[in-house]
Amino acid sequence: MEEILELKQLLLQGDIKGALVIAEEIAEMSKKDIINNIYSFAVVLLLHLIKQKVENRTTRSWDTSIRNSVRNIKRLNKRLKSNGSYLNLEELEETLIEAYSSALDDAALETLEGIYEARQLKTMVKEDDIIASALALITSTESTEKPQ
Repeated sequence: MEEILELKQLLLQGDIKGALVIAEEIAEMSKKDIINNIYSFAVVLLLHLIKQKVENRTTRSWDTSIRNSVRNIKRLNKRLKSNGSYLNLEELEETLIEAYSSALDDAALETLEGIYEARQLKTMVKEDDIIASALALITSTESTEKPQ
């Protein structure tokens, strides 16, 4: 909020150069907030993909969580006016890679009632495969609605 007031003041003073600097800061803060939200949904998505792989099963709850995470990532990543995206494919993959350790820690608590530590789970699943599965779901043009 402080930045917007400063932007207003600079515009009223006619300091276009200063106003552009503040506008860039505001845009960067907005993008960072979107990326942080995408990261949070990526952790949940990866968590459930890890659980599916380790337990060799799924539940309706996990499936729903996966679908909801994918939907939210797609929604957050979509630029409304330009029909583009905030993160390109490479940046999405980087975000998933960054989120993987947190997802692994969470999966260690939830998978098979927490009998494995994160380092043990890490040897049981291939990170590249989980990331690829998540990326495929996010970039899929198919509907993420539950099949009938």
